[in-house]
Amino acid sequence: MTSALQPRECKVTKKPHKNYGFYLRIEKDTAGHLIRNVEKHSSAEKAGLKDGDRVLRVNGVFVDKEEHPQVVEIIKSSGNSVVFLVLDEASYLKARKEGVNLEELGQKASTEQQKEQQEKQFPPLRANGAIAAAPQPRLCYLVKEGNSYGFSLKTTEGQKGLFIVEISSEGAAAKAGAQNDDRLIEINGKNVENDTHEEVVEKVKKSGNHVMFLLSNEETDQYYRSHKMVLSKESASLKLLPLTPRLIELQKGTSYGFYLRMEQSTGDHVIKDVESGSAAAKAGLKDNDILVAINGEQVEALDHKQVVEKIKQSEEKITLLVVDKETDTMYKLAQISPCLYYHKVQDPSPAKMEERAELHTEQEVNNKPRICKMVKGPSGFGFTVNMIKNKPGLFISEIQNGGPADAAGLKDNDFLVEVNGVNVLNEPYEKVVTRVQDSGDELTLLVCSKDAYEYVQHQKIHTTASTADPFCNAFEPPAYTENPPAEPEKTSSEPRERASSSCSSQPLASPTADSDNSDDTPL
Repeated sequence: MTSALQPRECKVTKKPHKNYGFYLRIEKDTAGHLIRNVEKHSSAEKAGLKDGDRVLRVNGVFVDKEEHPQVVEIIKSSGNSVVFLVLDEASYLKARKEGVNLEELGQKASTEQQKEQQEKQFPPLRANGAIAAAPQPRLCYLVKEGNSYGFSLKTTEGQKGLFIVEISSEGAAAKAGAQNDDRLIEINGKNVENDTHEEVVEKVKKSGNHVMFLLSNEETDQYYRSHKMVLSKESASLKLLPLTPRLIELQKGTSYGFYLRMEQSTGDHVIKDVESGSAAAKAGLKDNDILVAINGEQVEALDHKQVVEKIKQSEEKITLLVVDKETDTMYKLAQISPCLYYHKVQDPSPAKMEERAELHTEQEVNNKPRICKMVKGPSGFGFTVNMIKNKPGLFISEIQNGGPADAAGLKDNDFLVEVNGVNVLNEPYEKVVTRVQDSGDELTLLVCSKDAYEYVQHQKIHTTASTADPFCNAFEPPAYTENPPAEPEKTSSEPRERASSSCSSQPLASPTADSDNSDDTPL
């Protein structure tokens, strides 16, 4: 049986800062690490990866029995090139059914192929079988002392780039972690490998009293050359950086005790007016901290209202990733996100701290849309329709607790597919709002989660009510009584938009694109 199975070796090489062009998933009641959503014309498609393929090996390491985060980490540590050994879906399922030893597949290659396979096995394995870290370039943050950084530059005949030499033992370069004969790859996030000596010196001078270097030594250079990988800051070690982001965990109570403001000039989400003795103060949150991520999801590209909405959606506990001004300046100098620190140093679950520039990963996603039927209550249907400027799709937000939308199973961030049987995916915001407002006392929506929306868009699946999940909302909503229940007492633990913002108790609100981001929001 083993000889009849034909696993395929697919070498996927991407450009720096780009995706491979596929999702790696594990799915409930489905065996194996699945390749999904292979993008057209992507590196993954060109390498021969297909939807439903099961990954047996990554860079020669057998991974079929490994946990999902472990496999993701191996792929991410591969830089810009990774080698997969895969089986198509039918062959994989047949092999498991017949008890085939999957680890033996692909091992009967020629001697030359075996040798090549061994050379590709990175990261290397330690004696105990654990995955050892591959050599990495280093980010070093130099703070000038006096008038000098404490090093010199030299060129070496026959070698690319400039090298750090004559490091002063007490100078800024030594304290930052630079070593003699380190090769200079980037200055302040910009590649300088092809720059002249004079150009590099000028860039260092223009940087003032602070400069960020991306450095590599001979071992790292040799490793990356042998694996045809590109050195970049995304693959660098951050352990030498002197300033680190902070993880703040807050339990939901009567009040978090701080305000959130979006600075118009920078787009930063800034913590303000942290109350003495509050939950925020006790957790270590400080005035002027900059919010980078909520529950592991980056918020740097979101507007004020979207960030507030994410805080609203948190349940018992919320985790904030923040940086102070000095740390923010350092990371911006390197042109990387502070989220990268927690991926590389703290090693959170890849499902929470996705690195979108490296690889898409996800757990099980229910791709079926849901039918939500509701009867208008005293305060309307109890939800708003939102949009993000210049982005496709309309989504649901601000669902009223206990309202008709809530009872019908509508969720925050659900994407809207149909209104009363009419597909609205390509309709403008104003027309969709009018459809909802003109529906009378009864409304039927076809919606899907954000992940499901992205999935059907990638796969170009035509979504209709006939494809809806039969187990969701398979009941008629109860009619509302004449006397509505009293509104629950509001507490300051819920983010409150000021009166001038777009948040309201009306059944529909202005789109997110039009919200006033200059307002503070108490939290």
